[in-house]
Amino acid sequence: GCDHAALTLKDAVKAHLLELGHEVKDFGIYQAGEKCDYPEKAAEVARYLRDGNAERGILICGTGVGMSIAANKVKGIRAACCENAFSAQMAREHNDAHILCLGARVLGPAVALTMVDAFLNSSFAGGRHCNRVNLISEMECK
Repeated sequence: GCDHAALTLKDAVKAHLLELGHEVKDFGIYQAGEKCDYPEKAAEVARYLRDGNAERGILICGTGVGMSIAANKVKGIRAACCENAFSAQMAREHNDAHILCLGARVLGPAVALTMVDAFLNSSFAGGRHCNRVNLISEMECK
């Protein structure tokens, strides 16, 4: 999903994922000039994942920050705003992040695609990280 600041990057990410054989659910926006409020798009994608309809999500706005803040308000979701492939990989391996948030005004398409690949090709490492992820989950209940 994306807002109006990120249509071009969202379309590039979608094309890349389809080319790799991934199934993609596009939450829009879909055309130039279309507007939306990023918290609504973030909630839509986060709830879709929370409800078990997908394994991972990608949200894109101008900086990625607004999408990550909004998506993290959905109980059970961990969204990570990243600016490089290493952070995207660590978000999965150490934090068991469900959603990668990208900034269309911060990243070029080539960097964004390497981040998407790193995020999707990484798995939660478990082990010592389980306790930390559990502590984050407990915070949602307080």
